[in-house]
Amino acid sequence: MGSRRDFIEKITVTALSAPILFNSTSLFAASDEVYDGPILRVAIMGLGSYGTRVAKAMKTSKRAKLVGVISGTPSKVVDWQATYNIPEKNCYNYDNFDAIKNNPDIDAVYVITPNALHRDQVIRVAKAGKHAICEKPMAINAKDGEEMVKACKAANVKLLVGYRMHFEPNTLEVIRMRKAGEFGEIKFFQGQSGFRIGDPTQWRLNKELAGGGAMMDIGIYSINGARYMVGEEPIWVTAQETKTDPVKFKEGVDETIQFQMGFPSGAVASCLSTYAVSHLDRFYLNGIDGFAEMQPSTGYGPIKGRTHKGPLTEPIVTHQTVQMDEMAKIILENKQPEVPVDGNEGVRDLKIIDAIYEAIKTGKKVTL
Repeated sequence: MGSRRDFIEKITVTALSAPILFNSTSLFAASDEVYDGPILRVAIMGLGSYGTRVAKAMKTSKRAKLVGVISGTPSKVVDWQATYNIPEKNCYNYDNFDAIKNNPDIDAVYVITPNALHRDQVIRVAKAGKHAICEKPMAINAKDGEEMVKACKAANVKLLVGYRMHFEPNTLEVIRMRKAGEFGEIKFFQGQSGFRIGDPTQWRLNKELAGGGAMMDIGIYSINGARYMVGEEPIWVTAQETKTDPVKFKEGVDETIQFQMGFPSGAVASCLSTYAVSHLDRFYLNGIDGFAEMQPSTGYGPIKGRTHKGPLTEPIVTHQTVQMDEMAKIILENKQPEVPVDGNEGVRDLKIIDAIYEAIKTGKKVTL
C-alpha cells in the first residue's frame, strides 16, 4: 500500500544517499540512561503499520512499555500477543474497550486509527479514566478537537498528540538557535510535504475516514513545522487547490494545496501539501542573520540539515522511542516539553486546517 508511511521511509533513505540499506526501527543509537522509576503502561489502539512501528520502538523505551492492544482484527491481536508478550486480560476490541476502566495495569491508550475515529475513541478512553495519546491530526476539525480536550479535562486525564518531531534533536537545535536569536529576525519559512500516494481504496483517500486528503495526512507537518520553526502563531491564511485526478481524489479529498500563512511579526510562510509529487520533505527557515534548511525534515529516519553555521549534528535517535519516553515524563512527572504536544497544540493545527479549507472554498484571505 503506497502510503505516507512508505514514502517517509523511502525519502529518508534517498536523502541520506546511504551506501547500504537499513532498518529504520533499529538503526538509531539507544540511550545509555539507567532508569528504575515509574513506567507508563500503554495499550495501542489500531494495529496497522504505524502502530507496529510505535510498538517496535517501545522495545527500547526506558519509561514506557507496551502492555495492551485494542483492535477490530482478532488475528492481529493473537499475533501481537505472541510478539510482545501481551496477556489476554489486556486485549480488547472496539466494542468492549471501555472495560479498560477496570484494568489497573493500563495507564494510557495510544489511538492510531483513521482520523475520523479519533474523537469518539479518545473521549471513550477519557471516560474510562485513562490518559490518551492520539495520532495527528487529532481530529478532522477543530470543533471535534476541542470536544476531545474538554472530555479529557473533565476526566482529569492528559491528552497528548503524536508530534514526534517535537522531541527530535536536530529539530530542537534549530528551535534553540531561533530562540537564542542566532537567525536574527525571522522573515520567511517554506515547508514542502508530499509524495505520490498509491492504493486508491485506502482510508486516506476516503473523506469520511480521513476528513480530507493530503492536507490531513502530510500537509499538517508543514503547518506544525511553520509554527515551531517561526515561533509564532499565524494570524491569516490564503490557499489554492489543484486537482489533476478527480477520479482518485474525489470531492472533499484534496490532491495538492499550496497555502500561505502570515505571522504577527510580519514573517510569512509558503507551503505545499500534495499527494501528487514525490520527494517533498523539506523545511527552510530564513532570518536576517542566518538560515536553517532541513531535508528530510519530518521523515522517520535521521533528520538531516544545515544552518548558516554548518551541518546539524545532534544525536540520531529513534523518533518514536524518544517520543514515548518523553510522553511518559509528561504524564507521570508533569514535565513541560520544549514544544507542546498537548490537545491544545493539536487544536491549533486543526484551526489552521479549517481556515485553509475555508480559504480554498471562498478564495479569500481568512483571519485566524
